[in-house]
Amino acid sequence: MKLSYYPGCTLKTKSKNLEDSAIASMNALGVELVELPRWYCCGTVYSLADDDLMRQLAPLRNLIRVKGEGNSKVVTLCSFCYNTLKRANLMMKDDQAKRDALNSFLDEEEDYQGEVEVVHLLEMLRDEIGWEAISERVKLSLGGLKLAPYYGCTLLRPQEAAIDQVERPTVLQDLLKTLGAEVVDFPFATECCGSFQIVSNPDFVLDCSWNILSSALRWGAEALVASCPLCDYNLSQRQGELVQGYSEFRQIPILYFTQLLALSLGLEPEVCCFDLNYIDPRPLLKSKGLLR
Repeated sequence: MKLSYYPGCTLKTKSKNLEDSAIASMNALGVELVELPRWYCCGTVYSLADDDLMRQLAPLRNLIRVKGEGNSKVVTLCSFCYNTLKRANLMMKDDQAKRDALNSFLDEEEDYQGEVEVVHLLEMLRDEIGWEAISERVKLSLGGLKLAPYYGCTLLRPQEAAIDQVERPTVLQDLLKTLGAEVVDFPFATECCGSFQIVSNPDFVLDCSWNILSSALRWGAEALVASCPLCDYNLSQRQGELVQGYSEFRQIPILYFTQLLALSLGLEPEVCCFDLNYIDPRPLLKSKGLLR
């Protein structure tokens, strides 16, 4: 099976550990992610201004590229990219006035009506491949590893773009259980990490990180599992300050779900690029017998 794949900017720079492990894992599951040619930055954040149509051009052009390649579905890995593309697509489906305005502006492009389906890789694993099929391919159980699934905002908000139940999502838990891990159900799994406030209000983001990470630790997690590069950055890069500011805090690795999937499928650890994680997870994985 081949699927059109939109990587986005961060996966080509800071988050190769997310992209490389995802592509390798999907290949092992019989799915080839075919990178969309001539893609653009999606704009990162979906515009909150109702009349800001110019901000919709970047995600819209990517969706037109997917359609132009003859595909009806595009898969994303980055949660922000997913949210931006998904919401732009819903707008083109549901708002005729905006759809007409944008199509008239893009006079050199084919008119777009929202024909492409935007899905996150977690949806593909759940809905297209299935947990049973994945479990049959597991070669290395993650048994004994206590993991806290962290969703953040953009996979679940707003409700019309969510990949799962907004209040009680289970897709990450179900994947981790399929891989044999012990899942830690902690109360801050869907709290915002502070998002792009890291630029203008880093102390606020530090407080958000403390709330999320300390909660996961209190509930017994040994690592946090994420899908968003910005969440990974916000929750990782200032843990040293948390150690200095809170005597009871200890550093906790943040892992992408794709890294754990690749490891469990028996792929070479090199595809996981663990050296790119801000908090090195390898000592923990070695202590559990998951790495040599």
